Amino acid sequence: MTSLFDLAGKTAVVTGGAKSVGAMISRSLVAAGARVLIIARPSAENRAFAEALNGEGRCQLLEHDLATSEGVAAAVAAVGGAASEVDILVNNAGTFTAAAIDEITPEQWDRELAVNLRTPFFLVQGLLPKLMAAAREDDPARVINIGSIAALWAKSSSAYAYSAAKGGLHQLTRALASDLTRKGINVNAIAPGFFPSDMTDGFFTAVPGLKEQMIEGIPAGRLGREADIGGTVVYLASGAGSYVSGAIIPVEGALWSA
Repeated sequence: MTSLFDLAGKTAVVTGGAKSVGAMISRSLVAAGARVLIIARPSAENRAFAEALNGEGRCQLLEHDLATSEGVAAAVAAVGGAASEVDILVNNAGTFTAAAIDEITPEQWDRELAVNLRTPFFLVQGLLPKLMAAAREDDPARVINIGSIAALWAKSSSAYAYSAAKGGLHQLTRALASDLTRKGINVNAIAPGFFPSDMTDGFFTAVPGLKEQMIEGIPAGRLGREADIGGTVVYLASGAGSYVSGAIIPVEGALWSA
């Protein structure tokens, strides 16, 4: 069973992998044996996280802003210079705004759709040769998109652009799986519920009392933990998930599904 979940020798790219849920994913992949290339915006906090995770020489930070087409192209080029193959691409980077419907600006809307939906597609497009190079007959390359419970239920929490973008990402996951699974690349999405993160802090700040209300309403009785999201990513990325493609997996303590 240990070998079934072993990622030794694999190279993973994790966008937004130095903070919140992304940091949980990066730590979990390194613990499973993978080399992790984190793509994140330049900041002292992101550098410190990558340096701390690099104790075994298996983590590197690539500093790029994925909100622009130029940033995505630069990130793809940087990954190309750092790795000959990409076994695992985790599209985790995201941005979130909660505001009344009459307060949302076109600039906010466009940025959220860019980071949450456009960027994952063009990263897959740009890294496709690296993913195909990593694919083996009995061991596909993997694309794992981090969607959201916000794209599964009708509760907006005033996250209009975010939930619309994540809904698009779920459908993009299915479409990519339909095309790429035959090429040796499995494509799946995880739809997290509420985890400790900058984004959930935004939800909770926007709606007073929401945190306590949410925990009370989650059948599991708690927020998500690192093992929950990290374990699901490792499952999809490992031999255990080699026959799974086109799935949207809720990880939300039965908040939505129960």
